[in-house]
Amino acid sequence: MKGPVMQRRDQVDGTTTDQRLLDSRGAADWVHADPWRVLRIQAEFVEGFGTLAELGPAICVFGSARTPVDHPSYAVGEQVGRRLVEEGFAVMTGGGPGAMEAANKGASEAGGLSVGLGIELPFESGLNEWVDVGINFRYFFVRKTMFVKYTQGFVVLPGGLGTLDELFEALTLVQTQKVSAFPVVLIGTAYWSGLIAWLRDTVLEDGKIAQADLDRLVLTDDVDEAVALMTAARAAR
Repeated sequence: MKGPVMQRRDQVDGTTTDQRLLDSRGAADWVHADPWRVLRIQAEFVEGFGTLAELGPAICVFGSARTPVDHPSYAVGEQVGRRLVEEGFAVMTGGGPGAMEAANKGASEAGGLSVGLGIELPFESGLNEWVDVGINFRYFFVRKTMFVKYTQGFVVLPGGLGTLDELFEALTLVQTQKVSAFPVVLIGTAYWSGLIAWLRDTVLEDGKIAQADLDRLVLTDDVDEAVALMTAARAAR
């Protein structure tokens, strides 16, 4: 036996786990193997759970890291962050630049809790300066778990592949009843209308989703409407 694993015949190891652990003469390649990665993954979950467990009501704001400071969406992001704080929410983003930075800035300047959950990427350098509580993750799936577990709704600003990934993962988790339903608001009718039309006229029409799936998305240009949906959902919990 090798712990809980049974080995027989030519599958039996020639050394024991303790021997490999205590033998300093062997190669160090073992630290890069999948079993060792499990400990790193576990550590990231523990760090995230420990940091966010007492966060309180929070809303996640998604949006493009490529949104320039002088873009209208940046100003909307600041407004979203500020208004959520005024309604008693912490604001959580991916911690990067662009629309994420805008929401963190609005929340921080309003005196609220501004949270950033970053991810190791070759083309981004850490969390933005407006993050008050931040964690930088190695693994996307750990980070996504934190977004879903510790927030009560999603506000989605114009964004690209990363934003779409987060949006559709959230919708899939609700559709498959892996999580309780929560409000998902897309801000920017000009930006998102084409996507909504495709989902309605192609995906829904072809029977690939149900009307209830589409109804989970609220499209608006009104920040106050988006925040009101979050407060109403909180009251209903």
